[in-house]
Amino acid sequence: MSAENFSRPPLQRMMRLHAALKSHHFPNCQKIAAELEVSPKTIQRDIEFMRDRLGLPIDYHSGRFGYYYSEPVTAFPNIEVSEGEITALFVAQKALAQYKGTPFERPLQSAFRKITDGLKDRVSFSWTDLEDVISFRSAGASPADLELFEVVSKAVLRSIELNFEYRKLKSSGYEARSVRPYHLGCLENQWYLFAQDLDRGQLRTFALPRMRKVSLTSKSFRRPADFSISRILSGSFGVFSSGKKHRIRLQFDSFAARLVSERTWHESQRVQSRPDGSIILRLELGGLEEIERWILSWGSHVRVLEPAALAEQIRKEAAAITKLY
Repeated sequence: MSAENFSRPPLQRMMRLHAALKSHHFPNCQKIAAELEVSPKTIQRDIEFMRDRLGLPIDYHSGRFGYYYSEPVTAFPNIEVSEGEITALFVAQKALAQYKGTPFERPLQSAFRKITDGLKDRVSFSWTDLEDVISFRSAGASPADLELFEVVSKAVLRSIELNFEYRKLKSSGYEARSVRPYHLGCLENQWYLFAQDLDRGQLRTFALPRMRKVSLTSKSFRRPADFSISRILSGSFGVFSSGKKHRIRLQFDSFAARLVSERTWHESQRVQSRPDGSIILRLELGGLEEIERWILSWGSHVRVLEPAALAEQIRKEAAAITKLY
C-alpha cells in the first residue's frame, strides 16, 4: 500500500499550504509533497481547489519557484451553509443511523465530524435542538451481519467474484452460488446484492440475510458498462422483476384514497380521482408478487380492477385468510 493512503486528509494539507503561503515561504508542489508524503499531483489539485473553488488569491512566482498570496488573506475560508442545509445534513445522518454496526459507520461519523468542524461560527445550531424536532423510526429493519456485509461490499467495490451459499425464500436448504457482484443496495430496510450468477448465466438478486459462508475469490472482473440499477429496478414495485410488463389498475375507497395519493409508490403511477372520493391507481410493473403483498395490506379498502390474474390471486389469499379465523 502506498504512503499516500496514510497521508493527511485534504483539509489538513490545504491548511499546511495556507500557512506556508501566508508566511511567504513560496511553497511548491515538489517540496510540500515530499513533506506530506503525497504525490506532487495531489498538491497541485489542492492548490487549484483553493484558488478556483475557495477563491483564494494564489499566484505562481517564477523567480522564487513557488506559490504566494497576491493579496492579503486573514483566514482560511470556512464552510458556509444555511440553516436548511444543516437540517438536511441532520436528516441524512439520522436516516443512515439505522446502519450502525456496518463498515460504513466509522467513515460516516468521520465525514460528518469534518463537515461540522469546518462550520466554525458561520452559523449557530444545536444537534440537541434538532433531535427534539426530527426523528426516524424504521420498522422491520434487517439486523446486519458485519463480517458478511464487509466481505460483500469489498467484492462490489473491487469487482471480485464471490462465492457463498444461499437459501431462497421458499426453500428449506442452501445452494452454492458463484457470482460477479455488481451492486449492493438497501431497499425498504433490507440489503440486497445484484449480481451475475455464473452458473445460471443471469442477473440475480440476493437478500444478504439469506446468504452464508461468503468468501472472496482471486478472480477480478469488469462490470458491464451498460449496467444500470435504476433501469433494473424501474419495473419492480420493490426489488424483484420478472421482465414481463403488467398493466395494473387498483380502485381505493375514499378512506384510503388520500393516504395513497400522498405518496409516490412507483415512477409509473398515475392517479385518477373519482366523484365519490375514491381513486384509480394505474401502475406498470415487471412482477406481481410484491404488489400483491402491498394490496393485501390495504384490506377491504382496495379492489383490483386488472389484471385478472392478480385479482384472482388476491381472492385466493383473502379466502385463505378467512379460513384462519
